Amino acid sequence: MPFNELDAKLSASPQLTPNDVAAAAMQGYRTIIDLRPDGEEPGQPSAATIEAVAREHGLAFVHIPVVPGEVSEAQVRIMNRALDEKPTPALGYCRTGSRVATLWALALAGEADTDTLINTARDAGYDIEKLRPRLQPA
Repeated sequence: MPFNELDAKLSASPQLTPNDVAAAAMQGYRTIIDLRPDGEEPGQPSAATIEAVAREHGLAFVHIPVVPGEVSEAQVRIMNRALDEKPTPALGYCRTGSRVATLWALALAGEADTDTLINTARDAGYDIEKLRPRLQPA
């Protein structure tokens, strides 16, 4: 499974399996961030399953269930706190990785140039152009 680096602290991935968590640990990731609500899709491993595997491999785990297209400011703050307080590098996942790129960019809004955030996400395979208004400095 490819892990798409957004910056030194965070990479994004589609849905992880327990085997992917083991591979992430072997590649040096130190925290797993799950952005999928449980039961979003049939057959998807639960957050508890991925958390148990992460902990078996010595990784921290954070669950921020985000419904696609409904990213709240509270969720952005939780992501920001996770990236500041949990060991990095972290690997975030959702169905495709787009929610990870979205929360990452929104967490950095105001600190990083908007075009840089959008271009970095695009280079990693995620189109977040629609976030431009939320990424612009106030």
